[in-house]
Amino acid sequence: MLKIVSFIAVCLMMVGCGTETPKVKSRLYQSVSADKAVLLQKGKNKNHCVRCGMDLVRYYKTNHAAIYKGKEYQYCSIHCLEDHLGEGVTLKNPQVVDVATLKFISVADAKYVVGSTKRGTMSRVSKYAFATLDDAKKFQAKFGGEIMSFNGARNKAQEDFKFKRKY
Repeated sequence: MLKIVSFIAVCLMMVGCGTETPKVKSRLYQSVSADKAVLLQKGKNKNHCVRCGMDLVRYYKTNHAAIYKGKEYQYCSIHCLEDHLGEGVTLKNPQVVDVATLKFISVADAKYVVGSTKRGTMSRVSKYAFATLDDAKKFQAKFGGEIMSFNGARNKAQEDFKFKRKY
C-alpha cells in the first residue's frame, strides 16, 4: 500500500496536480527560426550536432562548422568542436556563426565574448562570436563577459575537458 501511495504522490508531483498554470516554453537566446539558420552539413541528420546530437537550429547562435576528410561538419558549440579537435584530428576551414548577422565567418576573424550572462551551450561559460569588435563590445556592454580571439575561447572550452582527458 505504501508503494502505491508513494507512486501516486510522485505522479502528482510530476504533473503538478493540475493546480499550477502551464509554463510557457521560453525561447533560448541561442535559438533562431528555422528559416534563418544555415545548415552546412548534408544528410538525414543535418539538423543535429555531429558530436552530441543537439538541435543546430535551437543552438544556432553558438554553431561552429569545419571540414574533416572532405565532409562538412556542424557543431552546436565550440565545446563540441573542441571535443572533436581533442581527438587529434585536423579540421579545415573552421567557422562560427556571427551572432549579429547569423552568417558563418572564419574563426580567425571572430571576436568571442566569453563568460557573459547569456547562457552557454554545452558549457557553463558562454561563448558567443561576432564579426566586428563593435558588435562584440555592444553585446559585452549589455551582458558582460570578456572579449577574446578564437584561441582564447578555445582555451576556455578546453577547461571543460580537463577532468575527462586525464583518464
